[in-house]
Amino acid sequence: MKTIAGALLALGLLASAHAADKIAADLVLTQATLIDVANGATIKGKSVVVKDGSILAVVDDRQLSGYTANKTMRLPGKYLMPGLWDTHVHFGGGPALVDENKHLLPLYLANGITTVRDCSGDLPDTVLGWRAQINAGQLEGPTIFTSGAKLEGYKPLWKGTIEVGTPAEVSKALDGLQAQKVDFVKITENTLKPEIYLEALRQAKARGMRTSGHVPVQMTLSQMFDAGLGTVEHQSYLLRAATPRERELTDQVAAGTLTGKEAMKLSLQSYDERTARGAFRHMASMGTAVVPTLSVSRVIAYLDRDDHSHDPALQYIGKGLRATYEWRVQRAAQDDAGAIALRKATFEKSAALLPLLEREGVSIIAGTDAGFLNSYDYPGQALHDEIGLYVRYGLTPAQALRTAVVNGPRFLGKLDRYGAIDAGKTADLLVLDANPLLDIAATRQIRVVVSRGKVYDRAQLDKMLADTKEWVSSQ
Repeated sequence: MKTIAGALLALGLLASAHAADKIAADLVLTQATLIDVANGATIKGKSVVVKDGSILAVVDDRQLSGYTANKTMRLPGKYLMPGLWDTHVHFGGGPALVDENKHLLPLYLANGITTVRDCSGDLPDTVLGWRAQINAGQLEGPTIFTSGAKLEGYKPLWKGTIEVGTPAEVSKALDGLQAQKVDFVKITENTLKPEIYLEALRQAKARGMRTSGHVPVQMTLSQMFDAGLGTVEHQSYLLRAATPRERELTDQVAAGTLTGKEAMKLSLQSYDERTARGAFRHMASMGTAVVPTLSVSRVIAYLDRDDHSHDPALQYIGKGLRATYEWRVQRAAQDDAGAIALRKATFEKSAALLPLLEREGVSIIAGTDAGFLNSYDYPGQALHDEIGLYVRYGLTPAQALRTAVVNGPRFLGKLDRYGAIDAGKTADLLVLDANPLLDIAATRQIRVVVSRGKVYDRAQLDKMLADTKEWVSSQ
C-alpha cells in the first residue's frame, strides 16, 4: 500500500510540476479560421491566447498544451477576425439626451463595433468621461477615440464648438485640447475663416496632432491636402476635385456668384476621370485619407423613395434622438424634383469614386456619421451598411474590411495595438458564422464579440439589445 501511495503521490507531484510549467491565460479561442484582414487571407490551424485584455500569443493548435486557460472556446466552422471600427460617429443633442446617447454604447458592441472615433457633437466633456470609464473597465461600450470639442468660427451653426478667429485663439484652443489628451482635432467650416482654418492645420501639425474636417467652400481640395489635413470627412467633398473647373467654381462660390448646389451641379456636369485620378494621387501622396459616410448620404439622397418610419432599428433609438432626425427629414421634404435628382446624382457619383480612390492609393476609412441629427443612420448597424455599400460600388470584400479594421488604427497611429490578430494587440475580436472575405454581409453574422478580452456570446449580445429596447420603450 505504501508503494502504491508513493507512486500516486509521485504522479500528483509530476502533474503539478507540469501544470506549473504551463503559461496561464484568461481565454483561448481555437479551431476557428483566422481572417488576416491586411492581406485578405485566411489562416487555419492557429489558436489565439488572451490574457489581461490583450492577445498573449497566436500559436499552432498543437502548441496549446503549453497554456492553461480559465476559458477555452472551440469554434470549428467559425471565422475569427479583429473587431470593427466606426471612425465617424456623434454623440449629442444636449444635456437632456445624455442617457439616450449612453444607451447607444451597447448597440455598437452588440453589432461587433469594438471601437468608435467620435467626431464631436455637443457633449464633448461627457464623451471624454465615457472614454476614461471604458478604458478603466467601469463602463461597457466600444473603445472611444475622440476629438473633444471641434474648432469653428464665431457664431457657428453647430453647438459644442470652440470658436476661434485669430491665431492666438487657435493656439489657446489647441492648448486646451492637448490638456484633455484628445486623439485628434476636428475642424469644420461653417463660419471659420479660410485663413484661420489653414492656421489651425499649421499649428496642429506643428504639435503633432492629427486633424480631421470638412472642406471650406473658399478653398480647393489640393490646398487642403497641401496644408496637411488628415482626413476629409464625407466623400462628396471629393467631387470638387474631380473637375477641371474646380478653381473657377470655388472662386465663384467664395464670391457669392454661385450657390453650393449650383457648383455641385456644374461639378457633376464637368466631371473628368483623368482629373479625378490626378487629384487622388496628390491626395495620397500628401497622406490625406477619406471617411466616406456613404450610409447616411444614401439615406438622405433617397428619402423621397424610402420610408424609414418602420425600420426595426428605431426601437433601439430614444425618442429624443429620433426627434433630432426631423431636421434633415424636413429639409429634404422641401426639395423640388430638380433638387431631389441632384441629391441622388451627387450620391451615386460620389460613391462611384471608391475604386478610383483605392487604385490611386488613398486610404479609405470606414465611418458612418451615426448619431444624433443624422436621420435613420443607426449606431452599430450603419457600419455594416457602410462597408456593404463599399462593395456594391466597386471595392472587394477584402478592401472593404481593411477600411473598417486596419485604416482607422493606421490614421490614429495605433497599429501597434489594433488592426490584426497578433501577439501584443488588444483582444478585440469577432467570431463570425461565415467568411467575410467571400461575402461582406458575413460581418453581420456575429456569434461572439470579445472586447478588451471580455467575452460576449450570442445570448449576451441579444440581451444587450433587448435591454436597450426595453429601456427605450420605458422612456
